[in-house]
Amino acid sequence: MDYQFSKDFLWGAASSGPQSEGSFPGDQKAEMEWDYWFKQAPELFYEGVGPSVASDFYHKYKEYAGLMKEIGMNSYRTSIQWSRLIKDCEGTVNPEGAAFYNAVIDELLSRGIEPILCLHHFDLPMYWVEKGGFENWETVEAFAAYAAQCFALFGDRVKRWITFNEPIVITEGGYLYQNHYPAVCDAKRAALVSYHLQLASSLAVKAFKKSGRDGQIGIVLNLTPTYCREPENEADKKSAETADLLFNKSFLDPSIKGEYPKALVELLKEEGICPETREEDLEVIRINTVDFLGVNYYHPRRVTRRSTPYTGPLMPEKYFEEYTYEGQKMNFSRGWEIYEPAIYEIAIHLRDNYGNIPWYISENGMGVQDEERFIGADGTVEDDYRIEFIRDHLIWLHKAIEEGCSCFGYHLWAPFDCWSWKNAYKNRYGMIRVDIKDHCRLSIKKSGRWFRETAGRGGFNKF
Repeated sequence: MDYQFSKDFLWGAASSGPQSEGSFPGDQKAEMEWDYWFKQAPELFYEGVGPSVASDFYHKYKEYAGLMKEIGMNSYRTSIQWSRLIKDCEGTVNPEGAAFYNAVIDELLSRGIEPILCLHHFDLPMYWVEKGGFENWETVEAFAAYAAQCFALFGDRVKRWITFNEPIVITEGGYLYQNHYPAVCDAKRAALVSYHLQLASSLAVKAFKKSGRDGQIGIVLNLTPTYCREPENEADKKSAETADLLFNKSFLDPSIKGEYPKALVELLKEEGICPETREEDLEVIRINTVDFLGVNYYHPRRVTRRSTPYTGPLMPEKYFEEYTYEGQKMNFSRGWEIYEPAIYEIAIHLRDNYGNIPWYISENGMGVQDEERFIGADGTVEDDYRIEFIRDHLIWLHKAIEEGCSCFGYHLWAPFDCWSWKNAYKNRYGMIRVDIKDHCRLSIKKSGRWFRETAGRGGFNKF
């Protein structure tokens, strides 16, 4: 069968500033939360590798851009590091940071690659962390001012903007599951941070509209479809609905519909953790909805009703238990189920329940540990598993588009191997190999050659 996509379809990939750029003497970059956490506890990071060099995109961005063009990418999402562009709480612009991002944008455009810029990708500057981070309303206002500065500096060339990448992960990672800084477990603080993140996103949308710049602004959400073990069982259905409220609808609804689900508000009030709200803030959320949505999809969530009473601090698991789906495919390196039909179900859900908002796959990818095992005689990583992963997800995405879903692109995570938070370089995701032991030497993997052919002809055949 021939799977063809539209002529203006975005074929690309995504990374982020903190995971790719590094930090070097003379760049005048301020410290961000990951710099600080690694300095405090390097033992938490895989093989003791921190963000100081990452993939050295800061020095090698021209080489990266050339290879991205070579593998057929017509678009690339990355993020501006707030800590690189802005020096302090007063909003002082770092000229070295501004010059760097201007150079990156110009380099991408010169090669026919559209830059899509995200304003925040898990990398809060320490000067705001020290003031309470997104628990503090002052940080919300500062984010809107930072966003306005970005639009002023780069909005003449950047036509697609993202407010936040996966804001729910900032909440759950930092304030529930302790995978991100500040690594606490406090559901009330988590709820407040979520509310302030949504307000910050909405205020950035407002600032973009006020800027008068051409283009669009959206948000990237990691949508994880929730499946219950026994759909006919009311308790199982309730567990899935609650998980969906907490992990998906908590940002999906206010970002697109301009309001929170009533069931979510009621749940938070019942638990005594619902943030205090002001009517004028809710009005900001109501009016400033996004123009488009980025969807990060990696794996589904499978839940069932609790079989034992819940004990311990308030966590989402109070309302469900996860279970293993019989016969599931697995990416054992990452511990994630591979379930391609979910990408179709996300698309249909957005079509039928969210006004068929324009959207694209902003991340989808397969991280593999010890990828050196697959280096062939000519030195190329023979990552057929990644080709199969991409192709099989694109098949379901194509089906959704054929059925009227407004998806305008597919971005893999990632164009090149990048530093991945506490996992560092444990799992490799890129179509371009980064040899971090050899001065970040770059080489195209087999998946990169396949992607070039696929993007070049706007699709592929599968017999």
